[in-house]
Parts: sequence; structure tokens; C-alpha cells
Amino acid sequence: MPTVLYYVAVLIVSYFVGQAMATKPKKPKPAAIEDFEFPQYDEGTPQCVFWGDCWTEDWMVLDYGNYRTTKVKSKSGKK
Repeated sequence: MPTVLYYVAVLIVSYFVGQAMATKPKKPKPAAIEDFEFPQYDEGTPQCVFWGDCWTEDWMVLDYGNYRTTKVKSKSGKK
């Protein structure tokens, strides 16, 4: 029985030593508008206009906006 306690103690100590010596992950930088690659149209390309929900094989981005740079705040279900 004492050997089992010895192995459990070694396991617990090695866990805490491993956690203390582990490298901390770096925080990622927030995404900027330059990080996105939007397909752009060329001069003279025919443009389709859709109203409502529609699926298409060929698409392009004519415009994008409302790029939010503020944090999204949530209450995490707390009342």
C-alpha cells in the first residue's frame, strides 16, 4: 500500500511541476480588414442582383461594411 501512495504522490508532484514549467500561450492579435481576402470584381464584369435568399455558383463581393472593432460583451447567462 505505501508504494501506491508513493506513485500517486509522484504523479501529483509531476503534474504541478509540468504546469508550472509549461509555456504560456500568446494572445492572438485581433483580425484587421487587411487579413480578409474578398474576391473583387473587374471593370466591365456583369453583376447579378439578388433579392432575398439565393444560392449562386459564381459570386463576388461588390461592397462590405459594418466592420466592428469593439468587443462583443455578453453576460454569460447571469441574471
